[in-house]
Amino acid sequence: MSAWAGIAWLVVLLLGNAFFVAAEFAIMSARRSQIEPLADAGSKRAKVTLGAMENVSLMLACSQLGITVCSLLILNVAEPSIHHLLSVPLHALGIDDGISGPVAFVVALLLVTFLHVTFGEMVPKNMSVSAADKAALLLAPPLVFIGKAVRPVIVALNWSANHIVRLFRIVPQDEVSSSFTLEEVQSIVAESTRSGLMNDQTGLINGALEFSTQTAQGIMVPLDQVVTLPVSATPVDFEHKVGKTGFSRFVFVDDAGNLLGYLHLKDVLPIPVARYEMPIGEARVRSMVNLAMDEEIEDALAIMQRTGSHVARVISPDGETRGVLFLEDVIEQLVGEIRDATQTQIHERRRA
Repeated sequence: MSAWAGIAWLVVLLLGNAFFVAAEFAIMSARRSQIEPLADAGSKRAKVTLGAMENVSLMLACSQLGITVCSLLILNVAEPSIHHLLSVPLHALGIDDGISGPVAFVVALLLVTFLHVTFGEMVPKNMSVSAADKAALLLAPPLVFIGKAVRPVIVALNWSANHIVRLFRIVPQDEVSSSFTLEEVQSIVAESTRSGLMNDQTGLINGALEFSTQTAQGIMVPLDQVVTLPVSATPVDFEHKVGKTGFSRFVFVDDAGNLLGYLHLKDVLPIPVARYEMPIGEARVRSMVNLAMDEEIEDALAIMQRTGSHVARVISPDGETRGVLFLEDVIEQLVGEIRDATQTQIHERRRA
């Protein structure tokens, strides 16, 4: 093989190495959510790319095989060619053959290492990661074709690698993960907000993300801060309490201070005027559901929705009531502060 033929093969092998590196990073970095709509629209290239992402273990084995073969051949092809090209100027400088050989080898090693790391690894990796979706659509189909051609080899390599991984009690993955943990999504939202890519002035997104981290204990109103009414309270007392506090729901307690249940303003409005100064009575009081202090807030919401209760007792492990959880407070954790403007209007209309 002539020296210039060796240089040509060096270029070909560098391009081959760059292809396998770019394909590997593209398949690992591509977002399934961007590829699936194209596949659903009928794109054959997108369908092949999805198949590669669903068999990422085999695709990585194919890429690594290609990278290894190209890397091993590059120096074997490049060193003789570069040595031959350097021999003439080295002899012209009067350098002995015993010295020119090691010098040519060192020069070839340094040059090939630079070319291999730069153009065979770093450049294709950065380009592929920067445009992962487009790179995956471009590179995945030929990689899949090569994978089919050398399937017996990569299946054997993949089988060996998976069994070695299992020895470390790690489950091998065959598909690119397209999901994020809650902490990862919170970090993405925070960074997008800081960089101006997302506007969350209402706090709705952050509220939704932080929603599931709350417990009943963290949102409840402590027992000593709950605004209550005695069971002997009249509709007049109820309306006075509404006008004083602005609340539309109140917890009723017995003479010993035990929580009996709650009433909403709309439960009091239908009471006839003739009974307006008579005790509301325990029979009208709605029951309250019981929740544990460590109950996750989404579970608490589900329980309150299922039972139709807008107010719940929060019970400690020893069975004591520690506070009251209002449905409105639960929802506010998700959507922000809620203003119940109708309660004052109803109150004014009732007084009129």
